[in-house]
Amino acid sequence: MNTPMNRRTLIAAGVATAGALLLKNEAEAEKGVVRRVVVWSEGTAPKKIYPDDVNTVIAEGLKSLKGWEVSTASLNDPDQGLSVETLNKTDVLIWWGHQRHGDVKDELVQRIAHRVKEEGMGFIATHSAHYAKALQTILGTNCGWKGGYIEDGSKLDLIVKSPKHPIAKGVKDFVVPHTERYGDPFECPTPEAFVFDGLYTLPDGTKQHAQQGLTWTVGKGRVFYFQPGHESYPIYFQPEIQKIFRNGVVWASGKK
Repeated sequence: MNTPMNRRTLIAAGVATAGALLLKNEAEAEKGVVRRVVVWSEGTAPKKIYPDDVNTVIAEGLKSLKGWEVSTASLNDPDQGLSVETLNKTDVLIWWGHQRHGDVKDELVQRIAHRVKEEGMGFIATHSAHYAKALQTILGTNCGWKGGYIEDGSKLDLIVKSPKHPIAKGVKDFVVPHTERYGDPFECPTPEAFVFDGLYTLPDGTKQHAQQGLTWTVGKGRVFYFQPGHESYPIYFQPEIQKIFRNGVVWASGKK
């Protein structure tokens, strides 16, 4: 049998319900996403190595970051993956490019540079994204490797040059079994930090040096360039590489 509720009981029940909802909303707000990272790619990586493209693998490695919303974007998406609304909500943008740098619209490049320089968005460029128009515009240099590019499957010993830098936190020297090698010097502004160094071992056993991880502050934004990541090899699946990206995202956001 249902018992009628008087006005005082209804008010009390309403207050209790409202209080419970408020506490729930506050708890959800504390657990809620406060930062967003977008991993962008041009979609040209070979499917036998990266079936769902490079950006998906990098994004998967970021999923353990607490308080972050991780998403992917592609040159092939509407608005080349980065609408005005999406870009304005992005705290850190990771960029992988290789063959289609020229297809990226200048308008988008300018919006990215503005978000970094004027509004403090973090920007991480990896591997062949040294030639991305966005990185060139942000840094104001050609960003080429004067020592050239040779895809011969060289082994790379990646060396932690600045162990106290936040991007190097928890990272020790490790090996990338096979990669494309780039040769110094790198045409870029003097970096604030030289986080990672590298030593290639060529197929004939000779050695070649090249910088691997550099950082800058440009205007209000933080920029990290990380060289390893050639699409012919499963480099982005390596746990050490994924940890560097997690550290890099947190550092580039400018927040602890």
